[in-house]
Amino acid sequence: MFGYYRVASAVNKTIVGNPAKNAEEIITLIQDAHAKEVSVVVFPELTLTGYTASDLFLNQTLIASQNEKLAYILQQTSDIHTIAIIGLALLEADRLYNCAAVLQNGKILGIVPKSYLPNKKEFYEKRQFITGRDITRTTTELYGEEIPFGVDLLFSDSKEMTFGVELCEDLWAVTPPSNHMANNGANLLFNLSASNELIGKAEYREELVRTQSGRCMAAYVYTSAGVGESTTDTVFGGHAIISEYGSTLAQNERFSLESTLITADVDLERLRWLRLNESSYSDGRRKKTRIIKVDNLPEITTLDRKINPMPFVPSLFEEKKHRCDEIVQIQAHGLIKRMSHAHITKAVIGISGGLDSTLALLSTHRAFEIMGWDHTNIIAVTMPGFGTTSRTKSNAVKLCEALGVTLRTIDITDISHKEFEAIEHNVNEHSVTYENVQARARTSILMNMANKEGGLVIGTGDLSEVALGWSTYNGDHMSMYAINSGIPKTLIQYVIEYFKYDESIADVIDDILNTPISPELLPHKEDEIVQETESIVGPYALHDFFLYHFIKYGARPRKIRFLAGLAFEGKYDEKTITKWLKLFLKRFFTQQFKRSCMPDGPKVGTISLSPRADWKMASDADVEIWLEELEK
Repeated sequence: MFGYYRVASAVNKTIVGNPAKNAEEIITLIQDAHAKEVSVVVFPELTLTGYTASDLFLNQTLIASQNEKLAYILQQTSDIHTIAIIGLALLEADRLYNCAAVLQNGKILGIVPKSYLPNKKEFYEKRQFITGRDITRTTTELYGEEIPFGVDLLFSDSKEMTFGVELCEDLWAVTPPSNHMANNGANLLFNLSASNELIGKAEYREELVRTQSGRCMAAYVYTSAGVGESTTDTVFGGHAIISEYGSTLAQNERFSLESTLITADVDLERLRWLRLNESSYSDGRRKKTRIIKVDNLPEITTLDRKINPMPFVPSLFEEKKHRCDEIVQIQAHGLIKRMSHAHITKAVIGISGGLDSTLALLSTHRAFEIMGWDHTNIIAVTMPGFGTTSRTKSNAVKLCEALGVTLRTIDITDISHKEFEAIEHNVNEHSVTYENVQARARTSILMNMANKEGGLVIGTGDLSEVALGWSTYNGDHMSMYAINSGIPKTLIQYVIEYFKYDESIADVIDDILNTPISPELLPHKEDEIVQETESIVGPYALHDFFLYHFIKYGARPRKIRFLAGLAFEGKYDEKTITKWLKLFLKRFFTQQFKRSCMPDGPKVGTISLSPRADWKMASDADVEIWLEELEK
């Protein structure tokens, strides 16, 4: 389903030294995973025997019993497509290896040995095992079958999934084997571990797993031995973690007295696209590997994953102050550099009382505060026209007065009328010409005033408008520094709200946030806005969602629609989502010509549409195949 795979991390109830009882628990968990449409489930290190069997690993009885019960597991799971990765001790050429066996449909697909053996403090694996890090291009014999054996094994379904396996200490090493696996195409990594519990270790462990998933641009599924292990000298809590590209998707409660199984749906298609866009991944050194083909895997019928409807907006309230302050600092320092380089200490901003011009003014004000420049050198210009309402004009005035900036008012109705006369346009014909004449009149005024004052025109257009081309070419499309061009509309609302900490502007900001988004280019009715942007181009919440998945992950339109349906369930139906997604795609392609000559502006988040840096696209590219994909 759109590149999603369900993976599981299992912690089985262990009885040290009793492979028979451990095997029954393992079989039950494999069956449970299969019933839950899991593609791959991973078990802790030395699953069949228990990790703390210690010197019993050097006893023939334990190894013989383990091998017997491994055969029993294969027999009992012969009709199960779910892949199970279990830990075992492998005797090969009179040496004992700590290994992971990959099982499917009653067969062993391959066995991977542990590379790094801890031999310190409470861990002394070298007493029983030897490292397998140099084992490649090798097989071992079990039950009369030649089985691939080595650290060079990867497993693939020939679709989206390629996975690799490492064991416990491998992850803690300076260069984990998973680094090489990722370089060789593994987008899903598994770790069978026996990590004991110490104060603060769980947090570090989770951070290690999460960070490795980000570094490898992969999903990382980790599991560790549970409380059934021996407590002679230490305690094992059974920590299970599933992370994807730097985020933890699922994590269990440790110290369960019973077996546990956690699942998560990982997006391997997304990870492939991220790697395609990361030059350092392409430059990574590859090693020779053996790719083991796996049989058909269970396919998920429903997606069990929370889809964030506001991907640009921080999900944790606690992050708000820090994130918003960081955004404004980026904007402010981008502007400071540009003004300092041009030897300019004046800024000219067109103020409408709307969201975009409000943030542009607030960020410019922050830049002047940082530099100690006189706030009166910020020249805010309100330019009422045919559609301006008293509400937006009043908010603009109140905000400027509270910030102590210079406010000027220039009515554009006379200028617009003269322009209509010059081009012989009927003033009662409220066409795109009617609107664009006003937009260009405002830009012309700002540019000319900046020349007169020796100032810089600050652009107010945001990333959402840049994506949709929702601007007048050479009108509000143009400025001398586009300070908002890296911030989408949904995030702008969030950042402006942050400024409510300043009591002197809190009330006016509240009203600005509650004012309908509008260019106010069409005549109002009884001082009420009649031209609401979102009724024309669609909800910005949807467009920002489309933009995020289309640019960051290269998602296909059908997948974007599917995810939007989950994210906005109960708010927008599929018909509505499809309508606005088609419009987004059409405008994104047809309006590239505006982006091709957009002014400079600071990148703020991971997505930017600057034609000089992040997004290079032909202005005359055709949208047809993207629209057709929606119909499939």
